[in-house]
Amino acid sequence: MTDTRRRVKLYALNADRQWDDRGTGHVSSCYVDRLKGTSLLVRAESDGTLLLESKIQPDTAYQKQQDTLIVWSEGDNFDLALSFQEKAGCDEIWEKICQVQGKDPSVEITQDIVEESEDERYDEMSDSVQPVELPACEMGRLEDISELVNSCLVSPTRKDKLAAALETQHYIKKLLNLFHMCEDIENIEGLHHLYEIFKSIFLLNKNTLFETMFADDTIFDVVGCLEYDPSLPQPKKHREYLRELAKFREAIPIKNKDLLAKIHQTYRVQYIQDIVLPTPTVFEDNLLSTLSSFIFFNKVEIVKLIEEDERFLTDLFKLLMDSKTPDVKRRELVLFLKEFCNFSQNLQPQDKDAFYKTLVSLGILPALEITLSIDDQKTKTASIDILTYIVEFSPSVVRDYTLQQANNTEEEQMLLNIVIEQMLRDRDPELGGAVQLMGVLRILLDPESMLASVNKSEKADFLNFFYKHSIQTLIAPLLDNTTGETPLKEDYHTVQLLGLVLELLSFCVEHHTYHIKTCILNKDLLRRILVLMRSTHTFLVLGALRFMRKIIALKDEYYNRYIIKGNLFAPVIDAFLRNNGRYNLLDSAILELFEFIKLEDIKSLCSHVVENYGKILEDVEYVQTFKALRTRYDQHQDKLKERDRVSGSVGVSEAVVPSLLRSRYRREARQPDDEEEMWFNDEDELEDEAPLDTAQTHAHHALDAIGKIVEKKVSPSVTTEVANGPSRVLSASPKPQTDVQGLVDYDGDSDEEEESGTSGTSGTSGTNEEREAKRPRLA
Repeated sequence: MTDTRRRVKLYALNADRQWDDRGTGHVSSCYVDRLKGTSLLVRAESDGTLLLESKIQPDTAYQKQQDTLIVWSEGDNFDLALSFQEKAGCDEIWEKICQVQGKDPSVEITQDIVEESEDERYDEMSDSVQPVELPACEMGRLEDISELVNSCLVSPTRKDKLAAALETQHYIKKLLNLFHMCEDIENIEGLHHLYEIFKSIFLLNKNTLFETMFADDTIFDVVGCLEYDPSLPQPKKHREYLRELAKFREAIPIKNKDLLAKIHQTYRVQYIQDIVLPTPTVFEDNLLSTLSSFIFFNKVEIVKLIEEDERFLTDLFKLLMDSKTPDVKRRELVLFLKEFCNFSQNLQPQDKDAFYKTLVSLGILPALEITLSIDDQKTKTASIDILTYIVEFSPSVVRDYTLQQANNTEEEQMLLNIVIEQMLRDRDPELGGAVQLMGVLRILLDPESMLASVNKSEKADFLNFFYKHSIQTLIAPLLDNTTGETPLKEDYHTVQLLGLVLELLSFCVEHHTYHIKTCILNKDLLRRILVLMRSTHTFLVLGALRFMRKIIALKDEYYNRYIIKGNLFAPVIDAFLRNNGRYNLLDSAILELFEFIKLEDIKSLCSHVVENYGKILEDVEYVQTFKALRTRYDQHQDKLKERDRVSGSVGVSEAVVPSLLRSRYRREARQPDDEEEMWFNDEDELEDEAPLDTAQTHAHHALDAIGKIVEKKVSPSVTTEVANGPSRVLSASPKPQTDVQGLVDYDGDSDEEEESGTSGTSGTSGTNEEREAKRPRLA
């Protein structure tokens, strides 16, 4: 079906009283055997699927609004709306509905019947015999009019009849004439009655009455009536605000008069709903749904009218990016764009997608690079709002634009770095802009939002870009403030910003395994962050602790060896001791950290904590965490001693090791154990994300894996020598190990040196001391 008269959009009202777009299609009316009646059918224009099949019930109330809308309810709290592309199509379907219900097509609403008790039904029947008779519209009858209008609100049928009477007798304009008379003679009692009358008229929830009240020649008088709330000592000054304080500024001259009128009307009606009318919670649910629908469809129409103007948006962006444009004018352009994007939130997803693609093609992202950097708070705030709208709907659009800047833009001029810089430079005491920009960065860096991308390499490409070009900008203030043993700056603004940076870095640790690990190890970032543990601001101390907790939660031995080698538990233990057992969040967070190490049985960290801080912590008795750590440590040591005892002679160990090495490199058919499987998976992941650049790092991986296999399969006393050629396996007499240490983590303690032994593979002989001098030790 290609008839544009029948082209419609189907809307349904959700639980939040917002209209959800259910799709675009073509509507028809025909007899459906299954439903045994004439029905409205809407089929999607994309694939012909059935979007709506609704029987025209004889007692269902259908409303015709704004010449192109038909709204009705099906069941309790399930409202539907058809928005027609053309008025002719709406009239055609409306005539069919009225024909089925036996109504005159000139009416704007067919009927409104709900389930009621028998007594109420009897009342309705008697009411139907006697239509509502409005009193004469005179100043002396205002109290009677108010009582009558208020009494009709309890019955749906009486609401219909009252609305019909108000419309046919042009009663609203007569009431507004009385309003002018009461104001002129300062008849406060009459003005209070008019307030109650118009408040009740709003609660009739009739679109035809709204169209009368919101016309250009009546809307200010309606607002005036609503100024005289009897519960207030003095009337409000809503008209003064709308006429004088709320100035309409045309960023670009609007030549379409219909568009201009629709913008003015929507702003004023929105003001009435949000400011003038009493708080909605005092009314029943859904009592002003028609008013919300009126505003909703107005906004959709405004967006469409602007998009249809070929020159308007082009001229706007040309002026926005012109270096000669004054800052005041640029602010007006940005504020207009922000409001434009806000209205677009009412569009259906496919229309919203087309809307943002249009803005991107016109150059909104380069324009935001300019406006974000302008030293004007209103311009900057509006620019942040616009960027948030775009990123929340389609982060891939911003990522693609950012990746295009990799080779042709200086780092400080890249959009991502501008966003970070503006976050770090936010001078607002509440850091409103910084918090919002941090949220934008978090969405852009979230791998979950990259999974559904058409560009399969988006995740790797964007993360590589961020860690190559932007991470240094993000961590710069943190590094600058932690050059000593305590933070250099402790003012509230600085520590708040550092808290945001820590939150973002913690997110990266949790979601970016390889890239952030490289950054932390290369820049010794954890050590610098733990300097903040000596801050006087507890929330910043907790932020630093949370960052370390995220790292430990990964149970990554690279991180564990880094923590052990750098003795990075020292700041945590120091903060714990300084807290002196006070029952607070810091105490609980530190205890939870050590509890996690115990429960997850992270042996390397457990051994490190017990061996280095066991004596300090053994006096802590109000929790059993540290005693349990000591017990777990002792059990581990007993197992090591038992394994060393059972492992047998040195010769057996030497004979087993070469076999293990050959098996590792020949990939014989056998099931890999858990540690090997983990190592292979890690290796594949690293190769997929970003290949390492140096042969030395490859050797590190290989030797680490060999060390793990040897430690698991043979005994902890076996060590590997790295020489100029291939690895050699040396043996030593069994000795319990009390510390787990990596290939590159060597200490010079004599008590860690191995006993003398005979090499079974080197083919050379020498003193124990010579062999010890030649080779590094392995855990």
